[in-house]
Amino acid sequence: MVRWAKLFGFSDRDRRHSHDEIQHLLPSHRERQIPSAIPAKQVIYVALRLKYQIEQIVPCELPEERISAPHSNVITPAVVKTAKSAGKLSGHSEDYSSCVVYCLLVVKHWFKLQAQLELWDADLHNVRATACEVIAKSIIENEEDMPYLMEDVLLKRYAIVVDGEDTVPSNAIEKAVDLHAVRVIASSGYQKCIAHLWRGWLVQDENDPSRFVDYKGKTNTSYWAHLDPDRMRVPQYQNAVQIIISFVFLGLYTGAINTINPSGDLDIVEGLLYLFTLGFICDELSKIYKVGRYYLGFWNTFNSILYGLLTISFITRMIALGHDFGSAERRRMNELSYDFLAFCAPMFWARMMLYLDGFRFFGAMLVILKVMMAESLIFFALLIVVLIGFLQGFIGLDQADDNQLGAVGFIVKQMVNAIMGSPEFDGWDRFAPPFGLILYYIYNFIIIVILLNVLIALYNSAYEDITENAIDEYLALFSQKTMQFVRAPDENVFIAPFNLIEIVCISLPFEWWMSKDQYERLNDIVMGTIYSPLLLITAWLETRTARMVKWNRSRHESDDDTVEEWEQLAEELDLEGTGWSKRVEESAPNVVTEAAVLEVQKLRDEVKELKELMKTLIGGGIYGGAHDDAPR
Repeated sequence: MVRWAKLFGFSDRDRRHSHDEIQHLLPSHRERQIPSAIPAKQVIYVALRLKYQIEQIVPCELPEERISAPHSNVITPAVVKTAKSAGKLSGHSEDYSSCVVYCLLVVKHWFKLQAQLELWDADLHNVRATACEVIAKSIIENEEDMPYLMEDVLLKRYAIVVDGEDTVPSNAIEKAVDLHAVRVIASSGYQKCIAHLWRGWLVQDENDPSRFVDYKGKTNTSYWAHLDPDRMRVPQYQNAVQIIISFVFLGLYTGAINTINPSGDLDIVEGLLYLFTLGFICDELSKIYKVGRYYLGFWNTFNSILYGLLTISFITRMIALGHDFGSAERRRMNELSYDFLAFCAPMFWARMMLYLDGFRFFGAMLVILKVMMAESLIFFALLIVVLIGFLQGFIGLDQADDNQLGAVGFIVKQMVNAIMGSPEFDGWDRFAPPFGLILYYIYNFIIIVILLNVLIALYNSAYEDITENAIDEYLALFSQKTMQFVRAPDENVFIAPFNLIEIVCISLPFEWWMSKDQYERLNDIVMGTIYSPLLLITAWLETRTARMVKWNRSRHESDDDTVEEWEQLAEELDLEGTGWSKRVEESAPNVVTEAAVLEVQKLRDEVKELKELMKTLIGGGIYGGAHDDAPR
């Protein structure tokens, strides 16, 4: 099997793309080997056709509601049909229709870039980008051939030509996640594909890494057939292992902080805690090395700070062990080590949210927090400028005062207190009167009245934006989480701290001299041993799932179909025979067309009938005959 690390390249050319696109979840800068399923030049031709179509159907700035409405009069079924045919032109035998959704996402990216370059037409280009999403979503949801949709439209990888070179191939699933195209992500077909990837029903083809195929054992009811270490690549199993390890890590920390050793010696609990920390640090460093600086994000930085504090705690503990038993220096360093360890407690519990984002409540909260943190950057940028200005002014007043109070510490403390909402005005009357007190009043007014209210407004706006679209945002977060596992740069899944076993016991002593087949067999043996308790459970679960899939296929239903309570007796009810369906059809309102339009259409039909009647009367000579009979 081709190494995952070689499947996702990241070239220098890609860094010229927008911030949304270059922040791939887990790309790798190693040499790429996956070819485009369709020649890159043909893909970009399809994209250019679609760009021309979007520019024609949205020639001017329109309200976004007209584009995104369920029955839009702009994105009509005819427009969607034309877009779908962009991959197959008359007179050409080749059919490139499978790349249309991918090309629509590429065109969306182009319009977003154009909006940044042409600010005077930014609203127009943003509406056109929305149109791309709406058309792509409509194509996905109207496709009835699920295998074709998932394997060809969504999961096949395509490339375009930029600066005369082919870009790194990617598929529509990855593109939508990278561009945060929530409308496409929230479509039913897209989420069905994500669900199959999450369950491990769609796996990468061993012979052709550019394709995803059905898992061969999906209908195999044999228990032993599912005891395969390769199944640990399934995203839901990796996620389960990470959650279990996170709870164990938290338990080790709780045990370590509640069992302080006055002697300074390391016990088993603390030893395991620091060993887990080493595994997490190695995992982060490995991903940064393979992915590059674009791997860094909020949670990576958060984890890095936590691991750094734990490392400092461990180092100070080692320094304490270097002093004589019972000495004051050993006791001081030991206490310092526990202080750093206790300081990490809030971060340990906040870290759990990172692994519980698969649950809808935690996932929605994480999206809100992420957007709030991004919005707060504006506040902190303004705050830093204000702080520097006032700090320089206060220090200048202190230096100009003959008393020379040397109150830098006092100044900093009072400025921080004002930011936290508890300003203290005592002492400022002795600080270069009256300038110090007046300047501090001005500082408090700017911080408390202006900047903090700006921050509250930004948080409120971010909260409203996310909660109004909470379901789509959660689906986007879940899709991103799934793709993090699917696009992982490691072929052999050794989740931290098990990666230490891979590094020390497998890679260093065996990888450099073993053949590829032998090395893969060794990894499978070690992975099977490590994950054997979980594999026993997953094999049982997959056996049950296989029975369900076979039963669904015997009923000619989809593999993931379930019979709900309202479906159990639905087949016994004859809606047409009893006349109920006809009565419902006659009384059902027309929700596609507005009431005013319906009345106008009705009036138009009546006028048409009246015109036909008038023509009939005139053609029959009624008026002419009456005129002839009149007295002369």
